[in-house]
Amino acid sequence: MWLANRTLGDDFFLLGIFSQISHPGLLCLLIFGIFLMAVSSNIILILLIHIDSSLHTPMYFFINQLSLIDLTYISVTVPKMLANQLAKEKTISVLGCGTQMYFYLQLGGAECCLLAAMAYDRYVAICQPLHYSVLMNHRICLFLVSGCWFVGSVDGFMLTPITMTFPFCRSHEIQHYFCEVPAVLKLSCSDTSLYKIFMYLCCVIMLLIPVTVISVSYYFIILTIHKMNSAEGRKKAFTTCSSHITVVTLFYGAAIYSYMLPSSYHTPEKDMMVSFFYTILIPVLNPIIYSFRNKDVTGALRKVLRLQKAPY
Repeated sequence: MWLANRTLGDDFFLLGIFSQISHPGLLCLLIFGIFLMAVSSNIILILLIHIDSSLHTPMYFFINQLSLIDLTYISVTVPKMLANQLAKEKTISVLGCGTQMYFYLQLGGAECCLLAAMAYDRYVAICQPLHYSVLMNHRICLFLVSGCWFVGSVDGFMLTPITMTFPFCRSHEIQHYFCEVPAVLKLSCSDTSLYKIFMYLCCVIMLLIPVTVISVSYYFIILTIHKMNSAEGRKKAFTTCSSHITVVTLFYGAAIYSYMLPSSYHTPEKDMMVSFFYTILIPVLNPIIYSFRNKDVTGALRKVLRLQKAPY
């Protein structure tokens, strides 16, 4: 067990993003505000999907899982980062570091696969509408979501112990605000080149398969939309897919930069900014993309608010 090889004195120091700016207090307040927005908006979206029966469809079942991932994602990194800043201590224990690493790997892998499952759902809805209830029944949806979480868990269980087992004989100062694998590996004094190649191949597979599913799905979706005679039908199809395409672009753009570009493209500052984008900003953007641009969700929210205001 990797934890057995560490001692209490092996705590890491998270230098974070606050040391990079002249007004850390303002940034701290801003991040706390974003954190509250992300948590509240994702919880509201999850509750709406559970409460309103009109949202009990495969698409919203997947959106519910995406909100759960985003809610956990931001909760893994931001509270510790803010606590360190307020306490004027930037340490994180070995166990805490490994826990952060595992969860962000698990959640990142799960979201990667979930976005592919959502693309397949849109393909079936638009290209095979008559068979939608059969091809996307509740059992298949549960199977797809379970597979996403399983793949994410394998990713976390595979990479976290290996990363944390490397000897860290250099400074324990991590040039990051959480324990991301590339940032932690920089502290190792042993040769990590083979492991980096292995990790790169894992990331390529983790990204390539879902991207292929998404690309093929949207290829057939575009062909089907092109054949539609109804302008209203085309508009509805594009509206249905636009939110998903936006989320895919944001997530995969950040993931490709972080794990597939050569090290010559990376600096600690750039890495922190990209990580800030996909661990803090994306969790607050996703529910906005799927709610304010969605008539079903806004209608469900108005319905709940009317029920709350209605006299007994």
